[in-house]
Amino acid sequence: MAELRLAFGHMTGWTGDGRPATGRSAALDDTDRRIVTALRADGRMSIRALAEKLHISRAGAYARVERLQRDGVITGFTAVVDPERYGFDISAYVYLKISQHSWKAVRRRIAEIPEVWHGALVSGENDLVLLVRTHDAASLRDLVLNRFQTMPDVISTQTVFILDEMQRAL
Repeated sequence: MAELRLAFGHMTGWTGDGRPATGRSAALDDTDRRIVTALRADGRMSIRALAEKLHISRAGAYARVERLQRDGVITGFTAVVDPERYGFDISAYVYLKISQHSWKAVRRRIAEIPEVWHGALVSGENDLVLLVRTHDAASLRDLVLNRFQTMPDVISTQTVFILDEMQRAL
């Protein structure tokens, strides 16, 4: 199975994320979807345990996981980290308005900021939504005022504190 990578939420995949160049969905059957569901619930599951759970051969499970990785459906294996226990006591969404046609340059700069755990180019009033996590309010203030607001092509920011989070069921 693929190498286990510990990704502490940082945006691993904003550049060269391994998806096929076409950007189209891969052709998946029910067994492929069951494999993905099982691995999302337990990415450390062995091929043997996966095969037993899904009632398929080990060779079949191995071949399918390899194909799902090659096709960019499975892009890696990560540990899910509790941000507060890891020392990130403040979480917020930061909305950015950026200059027209500057998405790629801003994306490269943002990808280098470890406090950004997720980012998305969105429609509507703002251009980007970033999930950021910091150790304290002073760190968040520094991130927004001294890194985002001084970044070339960033027109404005809006910060919304996260009071509580809900985890999506797998």
